[in-house]
Amino acid sequence: MESLLIHFVRFVFLICALGLSQGHADDETATGIQEYRDLLADINPAELWILSGEDLWFSAAGPKEVSLEECDLGKGPGVTKGAYVELPRYFPDVKKVMDLEQRLIHCRTLIQGFSRGEVSSYPFTKRGQETSEIEMLVTFIASESKGMRMNIPLEHVAEKNMFDLGKQLFYFRAGSHDFGCITCHSGDNKRIRLQELPNFKNQDQARKTYGSWPAYRVSAGEVRTMQHRLYDCFRQQRFPEALYGDDLITALIMFLARSADGGLYDAPAMKR
Repeated sequence: MESLLIHFVRFVFLICALGLSQGHADDETATGIQEYRDLLADINPAELWILSGEDLWFSAAGPKEVSLEECDLGKGPGVTKGAYVELPRYFPDVKKVMDLEQRLIHCRTLIQGFSRGEVSSYPFTKRGQETSEIEMLVTFIASESKGMRMNIPLEHVAEKNMFDLGKQLFYFRAGSHDFGCITCHSGDNKRIRLQELPNFKNQDQARKTYGSWPAYRVSAGEVRTMQHRLYDCFRQQRFPEALYGDDLITALIMFLARSADGGLYDAPAMKR
C-alpha cells in the first residue's frame, strides 16, 4: 500500500513538472513571436498600402470622375481622422449601421458612380494578383486613427440591435464541427500552432487584438482587413461562405469593436 502511494506521489510530481515545462515553452514561444514583431515594427510593408489608399481617396475615379472627398465616414464629408475608431456606426442618410467597408461601397457607388458589382466583386487580394483597391482604402483610413482610443457609439437603437445580433453570432455554434467564435476566443492561453487566440471575453485582450487590424500578414504578403479576418474564420468553422459587405458581418464587427471600446488603436499592425 505504501509502495503504491509513493508511486502515485511520484506520478503527480512528474505531471506537474511536465506542465511547468510546457508552460515555460509556451512563454518562450510567445516572447519569441513578440520580439520578431517588434523587430519588424519600423519597416511594416503596410505603409505601401497606406500610400496607395491615400492616392485612391484623393484621385478622381469612376464614371463620375470625382474623388472620395465628399464621402462622409461619420465625421463629415472627407474627414478621415478618427473615423475608423468610431466604426461601425449608424448613418442617418441610409438609415442603417455600417462598418468602414460597407460605407466605402456606398460612397464609391453613390459618389463615383461605380456599380456595386464593380466595387465589391474583388474585396480580397488573391496571391500573386493585383491588390484590391478597397483593402488599400481601408488601410489608409484605418491608419488615420492610429494612436486614438476606440469609441464605438451605442446610442441609436439600430446600433444597439446590431451589437446584440453580433453578440448572438459570437456565441452561435453550428456547422459540421459544432464551431463558433466562442470556441477559440473565450479562454486564455489558447493557440493554434504559432497563432495566439485572443480571449474576447477579456477586455484587455479584446482591445489589443481588435486595435491591431487591419494588419500586414507576412504569410500572405498582403494587408488583410477585419472583413477578411471574419471571412476566413467562417471558412475555418465550416460555415457557409460569408457575403462581403453583409449586415451579419457588420453585426459581428460591431460586437468585437465595442468589446475593445476604450482601447488604444495601433494599426495597421504586422502578423505572421
